[in-house]
Amino acid sequence: MSLTIACQTRPEGSKPRALRREGLIPANLYGHQGAESVLLVVNAKDADTLMRKTAVNQTVIDVTIPEINWQGPVVVREAQTHPWKGTIYHLSFFAVDQAS
Repeated sequence: MSLTIACQTRPEGSKPRALRREGLIPANLYGHQGAESVLLVVNAKDADTLMRKTAVNQTVIDVTIPEINWQGPVVVREAQTHPWKGTIYHLSFFAVDQAS
């Protein structure tokens, strides 16, 4: 079973708290083009489902970003959660080398 998640690029100047009210989780993608990173948003329900099935730094996930025409394997490098609510606040994805 392969895990996939669709992301969108984060709108310029958007505030994380406002995104969370809209049901979106801020995220970053690192390592897809060297030192560049991309600001993303992920649907909160999809992120919650994904985090129930993955382990940080271990599970390879396929990410699709249609706005920049990028698709590839990543691992969740960091998942920040609210201290007592347990809700996801932020995700950090790191691109995995396609050759390995």
